[in-house]
Parts: sequence; C-alpha cells; structure tokens
Amino acid sequence: MPELHRVVLASVSPRRYELLTSLGLHVIVRPSGVVEGDRPGNGPRELAAAHAAAKADAVARVEDTEMIVAADTVVDLDGRAIGKPGSPSEAQAMLQALSGREHLVHSAYTVIGPAGAGRFDGVRTTAVRFAPLSAATIEAYVASGEPMDKAGAYGIQGRGAALVERIDGDFYTVMGFPLGDFVRRLPEIGFVLGPAAAIGAAP
Repeated sequence: MPELHRVVLASVSPRRYELLTSLGLHVIVRPSGVVEGDRPGNGPRELAAAHAAAKADAVARVEDTEMIVAADTVVDLDGRAIGKPGSPSEAQAMLQALSGREHLVHSAYTVIGPAGAGRFDGVRTTAVRFAPLSAATIEAYVASGEPMDKAGAYGIQGRGAALVERIDGDFYTVMGFPLGDFVRRLPEIGFVLGPAAAIGAAP
C-alpha cells in the first residue's frame, strides 16, 4: 500500500495546516472559496459535514492529482450552531452563553483520493465544559484577539485552554481536525501514513 507524503488542504486554517504538518506531511494550501453559513434543515453536526464536503468538492473540480483534505468545525450549544464571531461584542456574547456550561464540538472532514482513488467522510464530536467565566475574564480574552477566527469564539490550543474545565472526547476534534480518524481511515482509499512520512521526509 503506498505511503502518503503530501495532501492538498482545502482551507486557509492555520490550525489544520499545523495538525497535518505534525504528521510529517507536505501540505499544499488551496482555499476552497466556499462561504460557510446556515443551511436550512441542517443541525450543527449536519452543517459541519455539509461544509466539509462542499470545500473538498470545490477543490476537487480543479485538482485531481493530489489527495484533498477538507474540514469544518461547528460548536453546538443546545442544538444551535455557533459559528465564528463577526465582532468583539458577538464574541463576548458567545462566551457568556458558553460560560459554566457544556457544549458539543463537531469536526467534520472529507478526504478525496487522487485520480479517482475514492473518498471518505466523517464527523467526530467531543463534549466540552467551560468553567464559569467572569465578565473580566471574557473581556480580557476577547481583547487578545484570539476568538475572532474560531468557531464558538475560542481556541482550546491557545489562551482559550484556560476557559475549559474538562473535555469528554478527542482533543484534536476540538482543535479542528480529528487526526486519529484521518490516519486510521487512509487504507479505505489505498494509502497509509508510513514511517518516512511520520518523520517528516520530503515528498
């Protein structure tokens, strides 16, 4: 079974780029141009899956010689999707809503193999509980700028880690891409992440 050494990431997310390169992969960034937004009839989990598939399909229409990886993350509070904040005041409102409560993080992904090698899709969900947050804590975190490009207005891998009381599930799902699922499912389309890729060998 051939080893995977490089992928096309249908996203400009620095976190997903970092996660995929941590596997030793050479990552080529190809923005999909897909505009994320509500899709009538889709709950938060289905919304994440629809966005991931749309991003992968958009890039696949112009790139068919490399493996394409796309993903989307949606924060789910009581069945309501919470996306990226559009302003600092919106970020504050999101964090106030999450304070002291449990929410779900759905990270969906679509992988399309090169030259018709097949595809697979998946969604992983992790439960996250926030500690009770004071107004001063929320204000200081929003002022850091970190929440502004993140679903739910926080990043668990950064300063946002201080907001989290506990998680039940996969950390990388909360970060934005379930690495374990991705690697374990590669054989479905005829690839494996081999030792050469794992130590960062050049493609």
